[in-house]
Amino acid sequence: MHDINDHTQHPRRIRSFVKRAGRMTPGQQHALENLWPVYGLELSHGQLDLAAVFGNHNPVIMEIGFGMGDSLITMAKTMPENNYLGIEVHQPGVGRLLNNAHSAHLTNLKVFCDDAIEVMAQCIPDHSLAGVQLFFPDPWHKKKHNKRRIVQSKFAQNIRQKLVPGGFFHMATDWQPYAEHMLEIMEAAPGYRNQAGTGHYSPQPDFRPVTKFQKRGEGKGHGVWDLIYQTIADE
Repeated sequence: MHDINDHTQHPRRIRSFVKRAGRMTPGQQHALENLWPVYGLELSHGQLDLAAVFGNHNPVIMEIGFGMGDSLITMAKTMPENNYLGIEVHQPGVGRLLNNAHSAHLTNLKVFCDDAIEVMAQCIPDHSLAGVQLFFPDPWHKKKHNKRRIVQSKFAQNIRQKLVPGGFFHMATDWQPYAEHMLEIMEAAPGYRNQAGTGHYSPQPDFRPVTKFQKRGEGKGHGVWDLIYQTIADE
């Protein structure tokens, strides 16, 4: 693995994440050292041939910020007809996902431990992804930090450029002000159609697993908002 703390190439860009030095278990560390060659991808690989990476031409769905990876593992197991490309900057979560992928004998999952913006720019071919998932990103609660939210107009167009025609961008958040921000950004974004209808949130689809994080939040009375947009041709 390369040094994921090395972001000297783009020092001025406002980042949507903060590198936390989360403690890794021995098992997670072992996974990073031994399973990375099986599942891991690097920025240095450059633009990927996704069919070659996965060994087939199945649809590829990319998840940005998979956290500890439990929902991504569940989707990869229950929908083997899809390939999954996960991106996460925090090594403990990556280590956990690698262990679980190995235990489940998954062959339809690959992982980047890097900045999703750089991965998209350097490694993902245009119009190659069937879908992009962004579940429970950091909402940056304070108003002065709202500019750090990853869902912005430019980001929406970066995603659209990587999606196949008719591909989907699926977001979920448990922070209502961020849900409203997402809705505002995406309703104004050219080239997208809201699957739930203009100005509406989507019901949680069956294929998005309910995580422990979500269950805990709902137990405290928190809401959850899903937004699913599909790419369309420019009018």
